[in-house]
This record gives sequence, C-alpha cells and structure tokens, in this order.
Amino acid sequence: MPRDNKTPLIQKIAKQAYTTFRGLSANSDNEVVEDKLNGLISLVTAVRASDVKIAPRKNNSSSGAAELQSPPVTYMHICETEVFSMGVFLLRSGASIPLHDHPGMNGMLKVLYGKVNVRCFDKLEQNLAVTTVPPVFDPPVPPLQMTSVWRAVLRSVVEYSENSGPCLLTPVRDNLHQIDAVDGPAAFLDILAPPYNSDDGRDCHYYKVLQSALEDETDAKGHQEQQGEKGKEEEVWLLEIPQPEDFWCGGESYPGPAVSV
Repeated sequence: MPRDNKTPLIQKIAKQAYTTFRGLSANSDNEVVEDKLNGLISLVTAVRASDVKIAPRKNNSSSGAAELQSPPVTYMHICETEVFSMGVFLLRSGASIPLHDHPGMNGMLKVLYGKVNVRCFDKLEQNLAVTTVPPVFDPPVPPLQMTSVWRAVLRSVVEYSENSGPCLLTPVRDNLHQIDAVDGPAAFLDILAPPYNSDDGRDCHYYKVLQSALEDETDAKGHQEQQGEKGKEEEVWLLEIPQPEDFWCGGESYPGPAVSV
C-alpha cells in the first residue's frame, strides 16, 4: 500500500478530527468516545511545532510598557467547521489561561513547545446528596453570588511537554481546566468539538476556587500536596466569575500548511 507522505500532518489531524467528532454528542458514552478518539490521539501525539511552522519563543524578561501591554496569550486560528475548531495557543512566560469550562464539548490539548501545568476539574451538579450546605468562605461570598457557587472535584494536576501525549476533556470528564506556562513560553495545539457558540449554549465561563474560612495553614499545605499528585481527586467549591481583567487573548497569523476539511 503506498504511503501518504505528501499530506501535511496537520491536514491529516483535521480530517481525522472531523471524522472522529462528527458522530459524537454531549450524551455519548465515555467508552464510545474513547474508541473513536484512538486514531486522532495517535496523530496528535506525533505533532510538533515544526508541523505548524512555529518555533519556540525566547523568554523575554523585559518589564517595559510594551511587554505589559501585549497580550499574555495569543491564538493562531487554523480551521473551524460546525463539528470542530482547531488552532494554536501561545503563552508568554508566566502566563495562564484562567480556569474555564467547555459546555457540552470534547477537547484535546497537545503541547508543541515548552511546558504547561493543567489543573482539571468537574462540576458536581448532579451529586448534591453528600452536602447541600456550602461552608463559610474566606473572603465571604455575597448572598447574591451564592447562586454562582458550584461544588466540584479537582480531578488532576499534570505537567505536559512536547514529549507528552495530549490532554483530553469530554462533556462529563475534566471539562474545566486552568493552563499555566511553566519555566518559560509555551504553545499547544487546541482542538474543540463542537466549537464554542453562545447561540447554542456553548459559551465560555470562568471560575475561581474558593477557600473555606475553616481551612488553616496545615490544611492549605495538605491541599497543595494533594494537587501535586496525578489523579488525586478532591472536592472544592468554585465561583463563576467574569473574565479576569488581567487575562486577554490576542491573535496571530497561522504560518503553517493550509488546512481544508
């Protein structure tokens, strides 16, 4: 069988993403999702910065006005259909993409250069039997904001590099995450299916982790130790917030091979 050596890897990924996610829905069974994802995971695992014609950025330690005014994160749009969107996020040294959700969406994140730390959470909206009364928070949450407080679970805290496999999310697992650049600039390929669309109820919401007033320094230390363990699950409370003022995302031209689906 002849090999397809002429088609760019990013084009193969786009075609496979379309095939993979076309038949999935928010109610798809987890096992079905995993089975369909295997081919796409294999392709995405192999992608590198050179496949999209980008190179690692230098760590700019300047604190001048230009640095302060430039966006902490930029996005290179590759392609978008009604089934999925794909692009590259580039994070400056020390930059973070705040904790946010992906309503009814599947997703895949693959580091192209640098390292990122990803904290994954899930809301527990359907699991109110354990406790229905939230603790007292420090600082206190105003009564009108209590309707925006959610019980959740911290699923994992994992560091990814270009040699790591992709980080996955589904509508019901690891759907909320925060992404932090580690030890310098970083970039990652991002695939979301279906794309964000506020008209279809897929708008991006931001959150912050609340701290109980009863949590003392010892508890906080134990909390940090737990976060460092992959797969360690811990119940937390999240407050839905507006987009943080210190976060915004700029745009950059995509320099890689043209993609069509």
